[in-house]
Amino acid sequence: MTLLHVVILAIVQGLAELLPVSSSAHVVVSEKLMGLDPTTPQMTLLLVMLHTGTMFAVICYFWKQWRNTYFQSADALKRIVFLLIVATVLTGAIGEGLIKAIEKFGFPGSEHAEVEQLFGRLDLIAPALAAAGILIVIAGIFQRRRPFAGSSDTGGLGMKQSALIGIVQGLCLPFRGFSRSGATISTGLLAGVQKSRAEAFSFALAVALTPAADGREVLRLMKAERISSGLHLASAMAPSLVGMVCAFVAGLVALKWLSKWLESDRWYLFGIYCLVAAVAVGYLHHVGY
Repeated sequence: MTLLHVVILAIVQGLAELLPVSSSAHVVVSEKLMGLDPTTPQMTLLLVMLHTGTMFAVICYFWKQWRNTYFQSADALKRIVFLLIVATVLTGAIGEGLIKAIEKFGFPGSEHAEVEQLFGRLDLIAPALAAAGILIVIAGIFQRRRPFAGSSDTGGLGMKQSALIGIVQGLCLPFRGFSRSGATISTGLLAGVQKSRAEAFSFALAVALTPAADGREVLRLMKAERISSGLHLASAMAPSLVGMVCAFVAGLVALKWLSKWLESDRWYLFGIYCLVAAVAVGYLHHVGY
């Protein structure tokens, strides 16, 4: 993997991560086309570090909105922290349970199976993209026919809605192609949450989730490379850190586009894109990638 590969993947990740089109699928396909193996510890660490870059983009972009909405009073802050904890706990329980089940039953005869070994399977990514696309199209049609008419104070986001979003986010974790942001925002829309509130809550959840994902992949890399010193770890992580910075810049651009499309009632078009992408990924798998 060269520096050029890192920069290209960072741009792809940054532009796609904050759009509901599955950045992971786009990065994996890009890696395949460049002759890289998406399942190696180095590549999976790069992917989560790119997520970290876009996490910082999320914080910068949404900070003013979060401050005005969630930090306006102690009660508002306690409420959103509670909802984030509920959603994150459900995400962790369901996501980790699915990962353990896949590692136990999805690799017959393998003693050291890891879910990351499936991340390069285009035959699995294609149906995951299609499932995300269908969910997004349904949510987009629902939102156009039944515009939000609830209280602007909460935006329709309560414990029930946050729990449902957390559950769906957990289902996304093991599957490349099943867009996390697309699934969670769509779930919020279907549950009656205001568009802007669903978007902000989805990305707040991403901020809460990213450090755990980073830690998992750093440990996986240390185990694979038998890294014991901080200097060796820093050297191994250097390409990922460069990619993180590039993804941060690209993520800010993508966020502005996403917000405009959310507010212009064109959410369903992201679903159509995912369905087209699913066909394209299926074709790439058919021809040998």
